[in-house]
Amino acid sequence: MEKSSRVRWFAVTAAILFLLSWIFPVAAGLAKDATALPGWWGVADVALAFVVATGALGVPILAGEVQRQARKSAYSAYRIALHGLMAVGVLVMLAGDRIVWRQCATGFLWRSWLGLYILPWWLTALRRDPLDHNLSRSAD
Repeated sequence: MEKSSRVRWFAVTAAILFLLSWIFPVAAGLAKDATALPGWWGVADVALAFVVATGALGVPILAGEVQRQARKSAYSAYRIALHGLMAVGVLVMLAGDRIVWRQCATGFLWRSWLGLYILPWWLTALRRDPLDHNLSRSAD
């Protein structure tokens, strides 16, 4: 397997684990009684969070310099993600008493920050082509 394929595989795996990790804060926020969750729930949440954070650190290292197109795509995604702030505000107003925010807000916040932070490198890793990795330097 060549390096660009390994980098793409790592980025896709990291993204899948990242998305799976969202199950934990969602379930915690919807559970009226956190003790109703299975005993292994907290351990699995922390273990997966560690794997996700480690993977997130690995994506920028493996992806290298952010490509110009990835930077532009990330900026567009950031602009769209800003609407998520308004959506959360609406969610708090409409379902605020049905969601236990103290059990899930931290999980939502760090995952959101981490996902947006590594987005340019993640997009670069997905698009990494062994023949054009130097194009981003000459295009800037």
